[in-house]
Amino acid sequence: MDVIANIPTVAHVIQQAVAPVFLLTGVAGILGVLTSRLGRTVDRFRLLGELKGVEAAHHVEMRTLARRAHWTHWSITLCTTCALLVCMSIVAMFVGVEFAIDLSDAVSLLFIAAMLALIGGLLCFLREISLATGIIVWRKRS
Repeated sequence: MDVIANIPTVAHVIQQAVAPVFLLTGVAGILGVLTSRLGRTVDRFRLLGELKGVEAAHHVEMRTLARRAHWTHWSITLCTTCALLVCMSIVAMFVGVEFAIDLSDAVSLLFIAAMLALIGGLLCFLREISLATGIIVWRKRS
């Protein structure tokens, strides 16, 4: 009888966990874009490094590519941290229900930390995009 009484409680927690799961889907999409950009940046860096008679212009572009890779790395790190914190908040919700512990403060703090990590990751992504478009403007002037 006790198990049947707990089913609505667990169902409610599952409903509450749906929004963070959708957030995880969005963060996964962002991570896909970021890893693709990082791969293309690294490929371009390698290509320039293999060219014979590397000009000063290539050195400037390689420095910019290294900076882009740095910012993309931080963006990936922060967005992954966001995803992990969201997962931890979902686990905390279920642990709280299962053991009848009030973990609402922990869930709130984990979710706030996740949002701060996501904001940081998106800001790093914006910086990387700024560097990437700076190369395009620089090439048009040359």
